[in-house]
Amino acid sequence: MADDFEFSTPSFDRMGKNVEAKGLNPGLIVLLVIGSIVLAFLIGNYALYVYAQKTLPPKKKKPVSKKKMKRERLKQGVSAPGE
Repeated sequence: MADDFEFSTPSFDRMGKNVEAKGLNPGLIVLLVIGSIVLAFLIGNYALYVYAQKTLPPKKKKPVSKKKMKRERLKQGVSAPGE
């Protein structure tokens, strides 16, 4: 009865050198996905920066206090008005 069931050893051809990889390496796929996301992020930031430079008005400078103006004039040797 043991002759009725023929046990065959599993084929190890798949584990040998004869097998060619089908598809892309999963590590490569992850690298491509993450790389493309980072690249899209950087390109998007650059595009927003260029758009903001063209459309937004320049920042207003802080007004210089009267004390600072007086100090600067005294440093330059110009007397402040009213003195």
